[in-house]
Amino acid sequence: MELFPIIPAGGILGLLVAIYMTMSVLKEDTGPREMQSIAAAIREGAMAFLNRQYRTIAGLAIIVAVLLAFLTRQYHTAIAFITGAFASALSGYIGMYVAVNANLRVAAGARKSLNKALTVAFRGGAVTGLAVTALSLLGVTILFYAFGGAVNPTRAPLNIVGFGFGASFVALFAQLGGGIYTKAADVGADLVGKVEAGIPEDDPRNPAVVADLVGDNVGDCAGRGADLFESTAAENIGAMILGIALFPVFGVKGIIFPLVALAAGIIASIIGMFFVHAEENQDPMAALNRGYIITSIIAMIFLYPISHTMLSGPGVNFIYFYGAGIIGIVLSFIFVLITQYYTSYSYRPVKEIARASITGPATNIISGVAVGFESTALPVIFISLAILGAYWLGQQSGLPGGGLYGTAVATMGMLSTAAYILAMDTYGPITDNAGGIVEMSGAPAEVRQRTDRLDASGNTTKALTKGYAIGSAALATFLLFSAYIDEVKLALNIKGNFPVDIGKPEVFVGAFIAAMMVFLFSSTAIRAVGNAAQYVILEVRRQFKEIPGIMEGTAKPEYGTCVDIVTRGALKEMILPGIIVVVTPIIVGLVLKAEAAAAFLMVGTITGVIVALFLNNGGGAWDNAKKYIELGNYGGKGSEAHKAGVVGDTVGDPFKDTAGPSLHVLVKLISTITLVLAALFI
Repeated sequence: MELFPIIPAGGILGLLVAIYMTMSVLKEDTGPREMQSIAAAIREGAMAFLNRQYRTIAGLAIIVAVLLAFLTRQYHTAIAFITGAFASALSGYIGMYVAVNANLRVAAGARKSLNKALTVAFRGGAVTGLAVTALSLLGVTILFYAFGGAVNPTRAPLNIVGFGFGASFVALFAQLGGGIYTKAADVGADLVGKVEAGIPEDDPRNPAVVADLVGDNVGDCAGRGADLFESTAAENIGAMILGIALFPVFGVKGIIFPLVALAAGIIASIIGMFFVHAEENQDPMAALNRGYIITSIIAMIFLYPISHTMLSGPGVNFIYFYGAGIIGIVLSFIFVLITQYYTSYSYRPVKEIARASITGPATNIISGVAVGFESTALPVIFISLAILGAYWLGQQSGLPGGGLYGTAVATMGMLSTAAYILAMDTYGPITDNAGGIVEMSGAPAEVRQRTDRLDASGNTTKALTKGYAIGSAALATFLLFSAYIDEVKLALNIKGNFPVDIGKPEVFVGAFIAAMMVFLFSSTAIRAVGNAAQYVILEVRRQFKEIPGIMEGTAKPEYGTCVDIVTRGALKEMILPGIIVVVTPIIVGLVLKAEAAAAFLMVGTITGVIVALFLNNGGGAWDNAKKYIELGNYGGKGSEAHKAGVVGDTVGDPFKDTAGPSLHVLVKLISTITLVLAALFI
């Protein structure tokens, strides 16, 4: 227990620094009145959507909590569920509030220098990263001790699995609803504004431009915040459950190790955040990478004494577990590099799509689909190597059954930089909004040039974070699958293995349904964007037709109407995909029982990870192929290649910002559902 104080210290320090960062951002200059009025419209639209979305989610969550209490006959499961749901929603709300106030200050800061704008944008993102990880850490810790962790530490982790389920539940709807909103607005704005009317992106004459800027926040701030909150919560609880079996060797240290590792990761991220600054002519991405490298190195250093203190025992060599943690940290680096290769226009895949655009939209689509499929290979290989390597190191440690715990330590290693990664992710929509505010307010060209450079780096960080999120999801779900098997063994009082025989008809059917569910969910999520986008397209066309003077700049579009239309459309369309994910694993478990539920969980994870990689990387590649053409390649803006690139980007938008990120949550949600209801599947 020597390192126990690090847990509350890391969580509290994370919240204190988040408060400091918030105050630091809010005291910055807000710029001229033109910027302030645009930012106010974005802020009003984003907060209105989030309030309406959370009211919808709250109603669904209360129903689920009541059903949980009824089905499990355990009050603590329902309490943990509501607590996890509330903390997840709170972290998303905090991140959104700071982001929609930081965008204006970044735009104003860009009038002075690149470094001023960069610093404000990153600190705004850091609030989300720190709030999410700190609330997750403190929430799990408080529930662990509230449910008897000090007296019965081997039982308490099983009592708090509802916390992960609650976090996953909110994350799914937050990510899904936000993703539908942002892409419906984006697609509607692009197709009518860029393609039909021929006006630039973020042009104030486009009635959907404010809705598009609002969407950047609700999808990439609130949605991704809830996603990674759920990641840290579910993975901590899963690792704690695996630590129960090691209680005779490590005592309570093996159970609370994940909490100590996350607390140390928060501290490492805080240190790395203060190294983010750039010269006027420096690439902003270099400054962000410097902070990430420093965070990772410090996390590696911290992990050594933590492993030595908490994972040493009779006949057990901690150094092997430390090596497993290093594997997790290195895997996050590798995912960043792979994602960058497939989504940056500096490399072959994106250039290939751009070149294919010369002959029209059809060849652009064909090339983009091919790149998306190809991009699944390297991540799967490296995830597999990481799992095998961590498992082997755990086996070599001298700890009986240490292989699985090795994979748990690797997962904790990967999550140790989560606060910094999420700060980089939220930095993306803040800089995107700042560019829109600068464009719409008619700021000088050099100011727009600075925000364009920040926006370019923000596009990269958003893509990299998606890669990190799906990589951590893959490790986490293997961990949560193992935790599910452990809980089934405890319920059945099995001391050895619990075999999952895919040759049994009911087990095969459970696996088959899981693969189908991933595609069905993706279909409903993508269709939802199309449905909601149609409302926007029709409204933008109506305004161009019925409001004279918009194109000449003498009349102001009705921005609020588009915002309201997208809000109603997104909230309506998110219900069906969400229900599919929640209901399907429950039906499989209740009808086909525990072994089939295990097959459902494993195949659902595998299929979900691969499809998410395809959607995320394919969509990101289409987006940057369009940007590569806009830089002047293959005819530049207005060319036939550019029109084909816009069509490809429109197809890729719901891939990379709606269905793909939502699948990160799906693979963890089915894990937490089966974990919570495992006893009912016996």
